[in-house]
Formats: sequence, structure tokens, C-alpha cells
Amino acid sequence: MDAEFPCTSSDPAAGRAADVLAQRATWAGLAATCCDAFPELLASLRATLLVTTYQAGKLVVIRSRSGRLSLCCRSFRRAMGLDVAPDRIALVTRREVWTLRNAPEVIGSLRTGRARHDACFVPRHAHVTGDIRAHEIAFADDALWLVNTRFSCLCSLDDAHGFVPRWKPSFITDLAPEDRCHLNGLAMHDGRPKFVTALGSTDTPEGWRENRIAGGVVIDVDSSEIVLSGLCMPHSPRWHDGALWLLNSGRGELLRVDPQSGRRDVVARLPGYARGLHLAGEFAFVALSRIRETATFAGMPVTQWYDRL
Repeated sequence: MDAEFPCTSSDPAAGRAADVLAQRATWAGLAATCCDAFPELLASLRATLLVTTYQAGKLVVIRSRSGRLSLCCRSFRRAMGLDVAPDRIALVTRREVWTLRNAPEVIGSLRTGRARHDACFVPRHAHVTGDIRAHEIAFADDALWLVNTRFSCLCSLDDAHGFVPRWKPSFITDLAPEDRCHLNGLAMHDGRPKFVTALGSTDTPEGWRENRIAGGVVIDVDSSEIVLSGLCMPHSPRWHDGALWLLNSGRGELLRVDPQSGRRDVVARLPGYARGLHLAGEFAFVALSRIRETATFAGMPVTQWYDRL
């Protein structure tokens, strides 16, 4: 499904600034809103934003086109983590890892009216991992690294196995499909895994659930040391501009962290459950999710601070 819509101020009579929420587009049960500044920002960065939606099972392509926000959605069951290389996209789904490759020879045959494209990514390979509940994925040279949440490890792929375990936290004693610490995020540095986030430092089946409010940790992959603790459901660690950035999701915070000293600075407080982070220059793109009404999210500080999540 594709859609385009202009972004103009929704209430000029009230004197709102140009970056207020603007026109709404709805199609096939999916709605989108944007502000005037957002298409301009994407255009200035010469960027296209990719977003996955787990429950809706979509890969959403968000781009600027002639001052309008243009969206394209493709269906992938339980889409989660993704990474992008110059000619490839890797996407984690319920039981597979999909690889999409740029096929420039296809561009000329696309029926898109007046629209022009500089790339066309098509599915080329699906690797069956089984139900490992992988959360994030990253390119490293010709390899792919996955956060294997169900087996509490980092893994890679080969042709002979569903996955190949490569690293696990030092407090995890066995590789078992028990989601012992809810390992969920991966920060790459110099082309290799450097930091991971987990919701707990526990070694029992789903043991992380007992201290969801303050049990979250950041672990240095090289040393296996916990460099930051006391977090509330952390996600999406990223190394950028000489620092570690991550989302302290249960508190709705974007953090900047010095792993050496353990200092953490709250860069922004966000009105939602944050997971999904990309940094580009001076900008941070953060995805906010509405809280699902399950025991997992009960008591989260962010649910007490905002009326509608």
C-alpha cells in the first residue's frame, strides 16, 4: 500500500506554529500524521526512514516527495529489528531473517506515475531461524549478528543451522529457550558488537520479570561487564559521536551514557514507551509505542506520567 499527503498546519486560526500535528491520512486500517517540518527534515538529510510495526506486521518506508510525506508499507509477519547496508536490508520476522537486495534494473519498470526512485529493494533470501524471538539485527562485513532473545545470546547465521551462538552474558549458564534475561538490544562499534541491553541480569526462565522496574542493564560484549544498571526496560543501544545512546523505555527517556564512568544524562523525556532509535548527525529518530495492556507493562513509571499511551 502506498499513500502521500501534504503536511500543512491543521489549525492556522489558532495561531499554531508550522510544526504542529497536521493532516491525517488513513488507509487499510493504518493512520499517519506528520508535522510540517518532518518532510523537510527528511529531504534535507536526503534520508528515507524505515520503521517496523510488530503487531501490524509491516515494514513502513517513510520518505519526502515534493514537500509531501510519502509512505509505502509491505507486510512481514511480526516484523522487528532491521539493519541497512549500501545495497541490502536485513529484517527479522517471526521465524525468519529476510534479506532484501537493491535491484536497480527493476526501477525503470516500476509503475509509480511521476515518482522517481534511486533504489528498489526486493526480497532475495529468507533464512529460517525458528522461534528465537530475535529483536535486533546488524550487518558486520559479510555476516549478520542477531539478538537472540529466547536463547539469551548473540548469534550469527550459516547454511547448516537455524542460528549459531556466538556470545552470551557471563551470568547465563546455559543456552536454553527460556528468555532468561530478555536480551534485546545491540550497539555496534567499529563494525562489531560492543554493547547489549537486557531487562535483567537473571539466569532463570523469564526471571527478568521479577524486577522490571529497575533490573535493566547494559553489558560490554568484550569484557562481559555490566557497565550500567538500575534501568527500566532499556532498549535500542547505539554508539554515536563518541558516546553510547539508549532508550530507558519504562521511564520514557533518551539517555546519553559514558560507559567508562557510568554517567548517564537524560537528553529527552518522551510521552510514550520508546523502542527503536537511530541517530543521524544532530538528530535522534525515536519510535514510541502505545502500552499493551499486559502484566509486562504494569507499574511502568511512564504509564503513570501520561494519560494516554
